[in-house]
Amino acid sequence: MQPIQLFELASSKAHWLSVRQNVVTGNIANANTPGYVTMEIDPFETVLQSVGTSMSATHPMHFTEDSMRGAVRADGGDVAVSPSGNSVALEEELMKAGEVRQEYELNAGILRSFHRMMLMTVRK
Repeated sequence: MQPIQLFELASSKAHWLSVRQNVVTGNIANANTPGYVTMEIDPFETVLQSVGTSMSATHPMHFTEDSMRGAVRADGGDVAVSPSGNSVALEEELMKAGEVRQEYELNAGILRSFHRMMLMTVRK
């Protein structure tokens, strides 16, 4: 029997959404910080292709590097820079936060449906 990769993929997507939500909230929190440049994370497909194997921690006190954090980059974008040098557009950041919520709900819904389907096959 082949292992089911859907759970691993959904876990990776949930982790990416968590990192993206942190980036968006950081942008919103720094909306009035002079000189702050908007940050963005690479699309999930790009991150998924570039994430390889990483070193494992052999002791619980070891720090491990979060491979998805490497996909966060400064994004000048098409946003007008304010006189203070800040490039955060609150409207865009709030739309990104809504997209994160929608993608999380979709991810959770797919997992929930797949889990129910697996339980139905096991019961018979």
